[in-house]
Order: sequence, then C-alpha cells, then structure tokens
Amino acid sequence: MSATCPRHLAGLPRRVKEALLMSAEARTRQDAGGTVHTFANAPLMGYGIALRMSEIPKKISGSGRRRWGRWLIALSALALIVTGCRSVGYYKQAAAGQWQIFSKREEIVNVLRQPDTRPALREKLELILALRDYAERELKLKPDGHYTSYADLGRRYVVWNVYAAPEFSLEPKKWWYPVVGSLKYRGFFNEAEARAYGDQLTREGYDVCVGGVEAYSTLGFFKDPVLNTFIHHDEANLAELLFHELSHQRVFAKGDTDFNEAFATTAGEEGARRWMNSRGDTAARTRYEQELRRKDQFVALIMGARERLKEVYGEESAHGPRLIEKPGSEQLVATKRARKRAVIDQLQRDYEQLKAKWGGDTSYDRWFSRSLNNAQLNTVSTYYNMVPALTHLLARHDGDLEKFYAECKALAHLTKEQRSAELEKFEAPR
Repeated sequence: MSATCPRHLAGLPRRVKEALLMSAEARTRQDAGGTVHTFANAPLMGYGIALRMSEIPKKISGSGRRRWGRWLIALSALALIVTGCRSVGYYKQAAAGQWQIFSKREEIVNVLRQPDTRPALREKLELILALRDYAERELKLKPDGHYTSYADLGRRYVVWNVYAAPEFSLEPKKWWYPVVGSLKYRGFFNEAEARAYGDQLTREGYDVCVGGVEAYSTLGFFKDPVLNTFIHHDEANLAELLFHELSHQRVFAKGDTDFNEAFATTAGEEGARRWMNSRGDTAARTRYEQELRRKDQFVALIMGARERLKEVYGEESAHGPRLIEKPGSEQLVATKRARKRAVIDQLQRDYEQLKAKWGGDTSYDRWFSRSLNNAQLNTVSTYYNMVPALTHLLARHDGDLEKFYAECKALAHLTKEQRSAELEKFEAPR
C-alpha cells in the first residue's frame, strides 16, 4: 500500500490524506473479505476524496488555483497507485469534470441580484430556494448548504453513465472505485469518452447502454450546486428531483444502489406530491399524478419483460429457481438470441398499446427509440424495483416521514440480503 506512505502525502490537506488512507484501507478489506465500503454516488468519488465543499474556495484564482490544481494532480496520482495504471485516463477526466463544476459555481443570491439574469432562470432559482426551505421544514430533509449555488456547465447533462450486462444475463457489470466500492455504472464527464468506452464493451460482447445524467448527489462530501442540466424542469419534476437528491443524505446503504435509488425515488415522489398540494394548483397537481401513473405503468411493462428474459436466460426469477444449463452449442445460443429478440419485440408492441391508452402521450418514445437490451432494462430496475415495497412501508406509518426514515435507516444497517428479505414482506404496490 504505497499510497499510504507519509512521503506520498506530504503537503496535502489533512482531509485529503484521511480520504486516501481510507481509500487504500477500503480496498484492502474488499480484497480480503469481499466487503465494500461505499460513501458517495458520483464519478469523482472514485478518487476516494472526502473533502468538504467548504474547504474549496468558491472563487479561486492565481496562486490558489494553481495550489488546488497541484493537489488534484497529486490526488490523481495517488488514486492511480491504489487502483492501477489502467485507470489513468478515467481518473484524469473525472478530476477535470468535477473541477469544472467547482469553478463555475456562483451563489444563487448573487445570481438573483444581477440585472441581466434571465427572467425564466430567476424564477426557477427562486423556486429552488423555496423548495429547500420546504424540504427542511416539512419533509425533515437536511439541505445543509446544498443547492445554494448555481453552475451553468454549457451542456445538456452533467455526466454520462455507461451500463453493461452480458448478452444472456440481467446481472449488471460492476466497477470498483476507491472508497465508493462497487457500482453498476461507469460515469464520464465527457460524452464522447463515455460512448467510446461503451463501444469497447460492445465489442467485448456486452449489452451496453449509455445515458446522460442530469443530477447526482455527493452525499454531503461536497455542497451540491443547482445545475443548468436540470433547472429547466417544470415545478413538480424539479421538486421531485431536488427532494430525491437530498434524500440520499438522509438514508444511505453502503453498496446497495437499488435500495438507495428506490428510497430516494419514494421520498422524492412523496415530497413532490406534498409540495404540489401545498401550492393549491389543482391542475398542476393532477398533471403530476397522471405522470406518476404513466411512469408506474411503464415500469410494470419493463419489469414484466425482465421476468420473461430471466426465463429465457435460465436465471432466478420471481416465478421459479435458477435453471442450471450446461455450456451451449451455437444452436442453443441462436435459440436464446431469437427468444430474447421475441421478448424485446413484444415489449415494443406492448408499449405501443399502452401509449394508445394514454391518448398518444410520447413521454417514453425516446427511451424506446434506443436499441433495447439487458443493460437498458437494468437502468429501470435499479430505480424502481423496490419502490412498491418502500411506498407500502411509508403507508404503514400513515405518511409519518420521520418514522419512515427511521425504519429505512434501520434497513440500511442490515446486510443487502437481509434488507431484500425484509422488503419482500411488503407486497402492496401503488
């Protein structure tokens, strides 16, 4: 563990040293006993950096900028010692991307004071401040300095995630990062690099999905800013997104992406409902409820297709145990490929029927316009597979958020297997 030697850490801030030591230690535990210690959900967290945003000056120039630049370079080098030289390009782009966010932040109160701020942006930033206040007062979330600054990155998405799965399996490919542990995606701040990596995995035989991400939470390691990548949403969806990201700081289970995203989705949707009710805009509230119903039907469609694919692949499903097959011939591969294609084609037809029931609503046309595969179906499962159980858990507490958070926090302390077993007890979907 050469990254932990004092001579490598000389001159770095105390928190950076602690983070890198933690990173090396986390990898040691994982290699020895399979335990992954996950502390954040963002591409830069692969560095194992545990800096607080308050430790990075909001306006950096001159010698300060050079100093922080040298520290980021040192962090990159040390992260590579921990993770291996093959990751040099990945960590370099991650550092540059996160640095761009830091450098473009500006306090919202200052943006609002500027006379040339666009009226539409001014309105949304004022809404953000109101949502932060509501989140703390009514939803018992902890903004704690988050979303008080704004950054325009000049692009549509903040990061692009690469997801992958074998051709005949719904088990996602995972990547290991210092401190974060295993995640089901590889995040890039540059779209071209994400797509190039996706192409590489495709050549290796994986099903691949590359998707843009509008927002992510750093779980309190940094003070997350409002970004131009999500500020354009309407009121209800902006509220849901903000409450979703803030919820990650209230409850977080190390190493369990599915539980974390399902919890945040449940809390975000419930918070948005309550916000819309408090506004008294019946028409807007009705539109949002209709969106949620369509989303639930979309998710049910995808989950049904996943179950049928599990049967094709011989994987464990809700309807039976895993089927063990001997290594197959070319004929067996061709048969599985044809059966997989049949499931995907049926999914496309089912969507067209569902869309007709929606009166031609095209909200999910873009999703279905892609080349559907295992990796893309997994992106839906990650966010929504556990939502019905958690929604039922919230209802069991009569909507008491503090009790709901407390029980979810207790679940987060269980092992992943124990947590899944507990959630399976709740059956009532929305």
